[in-house]
Amino acid sequence: MKSFLICAVILLSLGGSNSQAFSQSTYEPIPFGDMDNWVDRQIKESLLIGGATRQVYAVGPTQTVTGNKPYVNLGGSPWATSNVLAYVAGIYKTNVSVYPEKRDNGYCARLDTHLEKVKVLGIVNITVLAAGSLFLGDVHEPIQSTKNPQKMLNSGIPFTQRPVAVTFDYQVKLADSDHRIRATGFSKIREVEGRDYPEVTLFLQKRWEDADGNIYAKRVGTMVVRFTQSCDWQNHATFAILYGDITTRPEYTPENMQLQVVERYAVNSKGKSTPIQEIGWAAPDEVPTHLFLQFASSHGGAYIGSPGNSLCIDNVGFVY
Repeated sequence: MKSFLICAVILLSLGGSNSQAFSQSTYEPIPFGDMDNWVDRQIKESLLIGGATRQVYAVGPTQTVTGNKPYVNLGGSPWATSNVLAYVAGIYKTNVSVYPEKRDNGYCARLDTHLEKVKVLGIVNITVLAAGSLFLGDVHEPIQSTKNPQKMLNSGIPFTQRPVAVTFDYQVKLADSDHRIRATGFSKIREVEGRDYPEVTLFLQKRWEDADGNIYAKRVGTMVVRFTQSCDWQNHATFAILYGDITTRPEYTPENMQLQVVERYAVNSKGKSTPIQEIGWAAPDEVPTHLFLQFASSHGGAYIGSPGNSLCIDNVGFVY
């Protein structure tokens, strides 16, 4: 039971500013980046924790999937979310922090930071801070381990182009709080200094694998933006991708742009989830092999944020 509860906390946590105006001579959408199509996974949680049937959403071809089945990206969708299924010690548990939300004649993606409660037979009552995350890659479901939440994710997709910018529509709602909280479920909820901000991170990488299956990467391109104010919809917002070693540029912020900001994982040629070791900056004219793009409703990492933060995203693509 304890191992299940720890795992539930980890899956609930799964969950990088510069801008410039561009003349969009060429625009290329990311597949399913219009956020108009969603898979509705109907998953029944175990009776021990209430037995509710939850809608666990994924960005992909519109359909309903019934049953507690591990999810594999459908229809060529490159998107994954922090909405996941765990199965530990015979118990099913889900987390939902990314939702389709009606917008005009279609939908957008709404990413929320919230407090998730897990109750077991009225005896155990834990509260966890969960942030919404939408990223390019996939998740290894069902979640079965209590260790290293990043290892449960396959971060990034193959990509060999060199866009000058990323563009998307967004709306921000910041929580009315000057501090964040840290809620792990197994210790007292405590305050964390600083406001909570939604964040968008894009890394272009040139990756390679050695004979032992280790994955290495050099950073080709970087774009990180942190939204520090609430705002209504900003359409066609466009953010420059900076190429090569950017450590001397005025836009560079080590906190979220430095190499190896977070140890992320990818699946190697042997089928094993392996750390991506980001070991240096690539030449400015290097061609990438992979793209990592993530939208998150909170920037502080696992278990840290402000309930009420919300980031809505729509129409994601690239400018060339």
